[in-house]
Amino acid sequence: MKKKSKKNGVVSQFIERHYLHFNAAALVDAAKAYDKHLGKKGKMMITLAGAMSTAEIGISLAEMIRQDKVHIISCTGANLEEDIMNLVAHKNYKRVPNYRDLTPQQEWELMEKGYNRVTDTCIPEEEAFRRIQKRIYKQWKTAEGKGERYFPHEFMYKMLLSKDMEQYYEIDPKNSWMIAAAEKNLPIVCPGWEDSTMGNIFASYCIKGDLKPSTVKSGIEYMVWLADWYKKNSRGKGVGFFQIGGGIAGDFPICVVPMMYQDLGWKDVPFWSYFCQISDSTTSYGSYSGAIPNEKITWGKLGIDTPKFIIESDASIVAPLIFAWVLGW
Repeated sequence: MKKKSKKNGVVSQFIERHYLHFNAAALVDAAKAYDKHLGKKGKMMITLAGAMSTAEIGISLAEMIRQDKVHIISCTGANLEEDIMNLVAHKNYKRVPNYRDLTPQQEWELMEKGYNRVTDTCIPEEEAFRRIQKRIYKQWKTAEGKGERYFPHEFMYKMLLSKDMEQYYEIDPKNSWMIAAAEKNLPIVCPGWEDSTMGNIFASYCIKGDLKPSTVKSGIEYMVWLADWYKKNSRGKGVGFFQIGGGIAGDFPICVVPMMYQDLGWKDVPFWSYFCQISDSTTSYGSYSGAIPNEKITWGKLGIDTPKFIIESDASIVAPLIFAWVLGW
């Protein structure tokens, strides 16, 4: 008789029955190991690259946050802000299913209408960017007037918790991972925030002399903060690393371990205790984002015995499935 699945959710049972080989099997193995790590009281970092917030990862990630299935997030500035953009301007988003067929002229017309395209989804500039800009500027200006400085995500938290934009919510707030994170004061690392729309907007105020660059804390300060957080939270079963995509969202935080014991000379720093990456990058092109997990052993990030998984697939499909498994859906 076949052993009954330990997961009772419809999605979980479907995964266990059908996902038996290749990337599908890797998905199951990674999900089970994620569960096992949490079951041993280990902690987990999730890193968000790409446009996962615009892909509405908040529908599953927000519940992961609420149920303490994730303990810290590293994300790009785009993911930090695009979850909020979706929250306040969802009805004005425009989907373009035939985006591969668009001509340069059609792309130009979208730009003139205030639509910034992310694959098949266009973000409305006026309703999304400018609506947030007015509120986040208030937070920046108030802090600077008081001589206070905060990280980019802390300014976002202040804006959300003030309820200043609640009248504009166009999705169920429970599907916003940033609201869930703000309510829990979840630790976030946002390297390279300057690359985001809000980062560009902040820079424009600095160029005009309206704000000082020092009002928003820097990436180096994020690394210093992360080193302290990791040292305090890596005891016991340690901290796992669940990487969605590649880029700076993953590359930046994973380096905190070798930085501590190679550059600082701290000899009691444990390696990341679980590693999984969802990626479609190609190793043979010299891509760090596409490197197999064992390469990270040579850089002092993972140990020989660290559970390691790589799922070469579309993160917008795979991540919600793994989250569904961990949540027992």
